[in-house]
Amino acid sequence: QTCALPILSAVVFLFTLVLSGFFDAMGTITGVCAEAGLTDRSGRVRGMGRILLVDGAGAVAGGLTGSAPNTVFLESAAGVGEGARTGLASVVTGLLFAVTLLLTPLAAVVPAQAAAPALVVVGGMMMAQCRNIPWQDPDYLLPVFLTIVLIPFTYSITNGIGAGLIAFVAVKTCRGKWREAGWLVTVIAVLFMIYFAVDGVRALL
Repeated sequence: QTCALPILSAVVFLFTLVLSGFFDAMGTITGVCAEAGLTDRSGRVRGMGRILLVDGAGAVAGGLTGSAPNTVFLESAAGVGEGARTGLASVVTGLLFAVTLLLTPLAAVVPAQAAAPALVVVGGMMMAQCRNIPWQDPDYLLPVFLTIVLIPFTYSITNGIGAGLIAFVAVKTCRGKWREAGWLVTVIAVLFMIYFAVDGVRALL
């Protein structure tokens, strides 16, 4: 029993880490690709599997080097809005950061607040995508509202997406249209319910 507790704790931790990282990446990739016009008519991202593979490899590389996770960031939407499409902008940004390593004392002089205007611009770009949401459909109204509100309030894309998916399945079920939600979305919603209950599970362990 004493050996089982650390194993269960590790499983809960890994489950939380993978779920959080996956949906953070999914939400960010979808938002950036929508801004770049790289989605189809249904809002789906072409080549999502390859994008997630690169994102996951970057996260692993960051962990091996002891640096911050090298994953996709919403700030990339600022570059996309200026015309970046092929990935060359990312290469140039990486090279500039490499040069900055030699000028760390000088870079440290720039306050963190200097990034605030860029984040406001990025937020405006992301909100522009809300025009594509079917607001007249009650099946999407509550889930979308929870997603949009909880992401900034909880500082987590994962929390917003999780609450939205749970609400989507709940609304579909209450309206007698649970089949329309699909089994995969339903399973993911259940996983998110477990994700939100992780703190309670940890307390029990």
